[in-house]
Amino acid sequence: MKAVVQRVKSASVSVGDKTVAAIDRGFLALVGFSKKDDDGSLAWMARKIVSLRVFEDESGRMNLPIGSVDGRILVVSQFTLYGDCRKGARPSFDQSAAPDDARRMYDRFIDMIEKEAPGAIESGVFQEHMHVSLVNDGPVTLLIEKD
Repeated sequence: MKAVVQRVKSASVSVGDKTVAAIDRGFLALVGFSKKDDDGSLAWMARKIVSLRVFEDESGRMNLPIGSVDGRILVVSQFTLYGDCRKGARPSFDQSAAPDDARRMYDRFIDMIEKEAPGAIESGVFQEHMHVSLVNDGPVTLLIEKD
């Protein structure tokens, strides 16, 4: 599993002309699933994201987790995180999970992260063409991988 986690002042997801999810302060988490992922990797990633200490404390140091700042998490499925661009000009998605498997993992991951951070989760729409808007805070952007 891979995730690109961005600390944001705000983020939203639209499908067509309709906003389907929006948050203020927190994380935008773009998540991708591989053929090798299982419940263990999903649970690890959920705990990792919720426990990241990248919000500033009273001294201005990145030291606080999202729960300490009443932040929210917007989770968006992003199969292109597994795009392999090493050969040619067209990415290969051979390592990406099949759509039905990825949908199950996405739903399961959202359940897991919601248990780690109750009430603080919003999500995009799986396998839809989405427009994602954000105001990156810092900027702070982290790539997290669980093989």
